[in-house]
Amino acid sequence: MFVVVDVGNSNIVLGIYKGRELLHYFRLSTNRQSTADEYGVKINNLLQMSKIAVGDIEGVIISSVVPPLMHVLEELCEKYMRKKPLIVGPGIKTGLNLRYENPREVGADRIVNAVAAVEQYGGPLIVVDFGTATTFDCIDAAGNYLGGAIVPGIGISTEALYQRASKLPRIELEKPKKVIGRNTVHAMQSGIIFGYAGQVDGIVSRIRQEMNADPKVIATGGLAELIASEAESIQEVNQLLTLEGLRIIYERNQ
Repeated sequence: MFVVVDVGNSNIVLGIYKGRELLHYFRLSTNRQSTADEYGVKINNLLQMSKIAVGDIEGVIISSVVPPLMHVLEELCEKYMRKKPLIVGPGIKTGLNLRYENPREVGADRIVNAVAAVEQYGGPLIVVDFGTATTFDCIDAAGNYLGGAIVPGIGISTEALYQRASKLPRIELEKPKKVIGRNTVHAMQSGIIFGYAGQVDGIVSRIRQEMNADPKVIATGGLAELIASEAESIQEVNQLLTLEGLRIIYERNQ
């Protein structure tokens, strides 16, 4: 068995694989102040709950977009799992051809998603990842990573609206029944959900024109289901895309 770890700005997602089978996965809050011991206790409890012994873990791979946590996570792996982790970054074998001006600038999460998408769907593709930021990643018919777009995530947009507009409340992110809101909360929900879906469709449309192709559009990330139900351009939601990408990269580096 081996452990895959996806570290995002809001959440850390862990997956436990036996070969190509995902046995369990868990989601923890990302806390830059947490120590290796604090994360170690949480992960040990999750392993015990899943009846998995630390000795059964053969390896660990980590993808992170939170640099301050890397030392903590490496210490965690060596102290509690007794393994030196494989880190997604320069020098690691991904099998992905990056057509980016500076490949080192591409976020590890974007690379991992692209690897999984190419493996599962082939090209051409657009992968939309709804995280703290929403990223659009483009892969051509030959499986080359072309680049993409980055926009503020839904949570960031919602929080900015609350903080910068004095009379607007903090709201729950859920789809309203109608576009025309009859109260402030419904009006805000309408603008955020339907407006964001429109933004996704607009960016995907422009990408299609530039690629001169009809790429399949795959969505992933915490709020993918919510927006995918309203965005006409999204064809499939795959919540396990990042974990699968980490599995593939782990196997390619053995």
